[in-house]
Parts: sequence; structure tokens; C-alpha cells
Amino acid sequence: MQLLPRYLLINKINAISNDIGYITEYFTVYARQLTLYKGIDNEIEFKIINADQKPIDITSYTPVLAVFDQNKRLIIEHNCTVNENKKGICTVTISDSDTLNLEKQFLSYNLYLSNAQGNKLTYTDTHFGNNATALLSDYAFPGPFPTTEITSFLQDADSWVTNAFSAEPSKNGNEALHTAAFYNNNFIGNVTIQATLEHQITGLTSWANISVVTFTGTETMPVPINFNGVFSYIRFLFSTNPTDSFTKILLRN
Repeated sequence: MQLLPRYLLINKINAISNDIGYITEYFTVYARQLTLYKGIDNEIEFKIINADQKPIDITSYTPVLAVFDQNKRLIIEHNCTVNENKKGICTVTISDSDTLNLEKQFLSYNLYLSNAQGNKLTYTDTHFGNNATALLSDYAFPGPFPTTEITSFLQDADSWVTNAFSAEPSKNGNEALHTAAFYNNNFIGNVTIQATLEHQITGLTSWANISVVTFTGTETMPVPINFNGVFSYIRFLFSTNPTDSFTKILLRN
């Protein structure tokens, strides 16, 4: 049996409030980089202290966390919850949904205290530094593979087809689930989902029909379909010209 220690830690960050107005430290020792993980809720605890390292009373404030991406755009802003039993302590949760559509990257963030009289910025050190950074990581929960977006269509005799796209057979089991979503604008006709087990695509590739989706031209929402199977490649065959009436197909294997 292998014994693997794991640590359950409180992600605590010290933030300094300039309520005295003079410097008592000479080194930046509190600007620890924050690590956030995609795919799970991240609870963060902030400790608001003064230049003498003493926690201050923040019960009359609403602490606010503002997070910015690499382009300095505000992407997350949450009010923190003040701990009534621990002086200077507040917590905030950056949820899975907050980071769902964000790529792995370095972020910057600010914490400020807000009340009826205005806002007070907190600092990472007593030299009024504010270089607080966070790494948004996908190592803990990598998440799903990117969705394939299909927007080009080729004429094949009297039909129109898309290019062939890998069905990712190496990562799918015998009950492999595939999902496609059709975005169209008054398209009338049939779309046939085709698949092949051949390892290379040539002009002689044999395609099998998996499912047929019929459009009447009245659809106002994307039309989804699920289908199962371990295939090498997938493509979509149109009964009529989709060039001007079909926006895109999203495919996820």
C-alpha cells in the first residue's frame, strides 16, 4: 500500500490597509502569488492588516475582490464575506463557473474596502505595492477537449459535404458519445451524419450513414444531436446548398 500525504490548507493572503500612513517594513514579503484552479470552486481567505502586522476591524466595510485578465479587462468581481469572529478576516469563493470560459493564464487582482464613505484600496506591502498576481491553472481538472467548429462546405456532385474530422477513437470507449449542434438560418433539407472506420481519407473512402437530421427552415435555436460509436472520422452531408443558410456546426467527441 502506498501512503501519499495530501495537505488541506487555507489559501490565505495578507493585504495591508494604509490606515496609519507610514512605512515600517523594507522588504516585500507578502506578495505571494495566488493559485486558482479551473474546474472547481476556489475559496480564498484574506487577512487585512496594518503596517504593524496587526489585523484591523473591517466589519464596517464590504471587501471587494476584482480580478483582471492579461488584457487588463475585469473578468471577475465578488464581494467578500467578513468573518465576524476573526478580526480582519474575509473570505471569497471564485467558483468553477467564474473560470469556465477562461484560458490558463496569469491574472492580476485587487482587493478594496467599500463603505458609504467610498473605497479604500489595500496593498500587497507597506510600500504601497499592488502587484498581486494569480495563476489560473488547469492541472487539477483539465476539463473537456476544445469543441471543433465547422464553417466550410464543399460541393460533391449533387450534394455538399464538410471536410472529414477525427472522431478521436483513441480516447473513446465502446460507448463513445459524440455531440453535434447545428446553427442554421432558414436552411431547408437534410443533414446526414457520416462516419468511417478507415484510417486514411481518400476519394475512395467508404462512408456509412449514422443519422439524418431534417430541417424545415423554421428553426430559431441550435439543433443538437447525440450519437454513439467508435469511428475514425466523421463528416456531414447536406442534401441542398448550405453555404448561405448554414452558419456552423459544433462537434465534440
